[in-house]
Amino acid sequence: MSEKHILKIEKTATYYTLGSIETAETIWFVLHGYGYLAKFFINKFSPILDDKTCVIAPEGLSKFYLNGVGVDGRVGASWMTKENRENEIIDYVNYLNQLYNLLITNKNLKINIVGFSQGGATACRWVSDGKIKVDNFILWASVFPDDINFKTIENVTTFFLYGDDDEYVTEERIKKQQTIFIDSGVKVTTIPFKGTHDIPKDVLIEETKKNNW
Repeated sequence: MSEKHILKIEKTATYYTLGSIETAETIWFVLHGYGYLAKFFINKFSPILDDKTCVIAPEGLSKFYLNGVGVDGRVGASWMTKENRENEIIDYVNYLNQLYNLLITNKNLKINIVGFSQGGATACRWVSDGKIKVDNFILWASVFPDDINFKTIENVTTFFLYGDDDEYVTEERIKKQQTIFIDSGVKVTTIPFKGTHDIPKDVLIEETKKNNW
């Protein structure tokens, strides 16, 4: 019978930016969903870009062909799978912490973290790791995973957004999330909007202004 072994290695990660970190007063870290690439996902946030805003989109460490076969066609990225999940979680949290420490040297910046779809679970675990400053945590079309430490995010201003026609966010899942919010003691502002599994431009602009993100 084969025996499993673990080897720690150095890996090259990719991230994209919109705007200038040097002039920014607000930094957005935006974590993409399953099958996205950061260079495309980051463009969803261009409507809120100005000279005082910088958007940073890290990319998941695993890549794959979206058509599932061959070596042709579109490529997507993933944050993790169920295979070797514990180590993948450790790897991406370490990666995101390293990226944050590399780029964020001004402690007076406003930090917004958005986790969309699969990136929502990733963002939850990153924020709950407790090693970074976060002003607004925005869980968009996603859910809190069962294995996070809510104590570390009790003082983080948290938002939960979902579309009323999102095929992945069912009424049952909404009710479960509301129960988690109550049981965890975390104060969460729930914001439903008209739309599907996406980040609509008008919703992003409106909620950014309304909530001072």
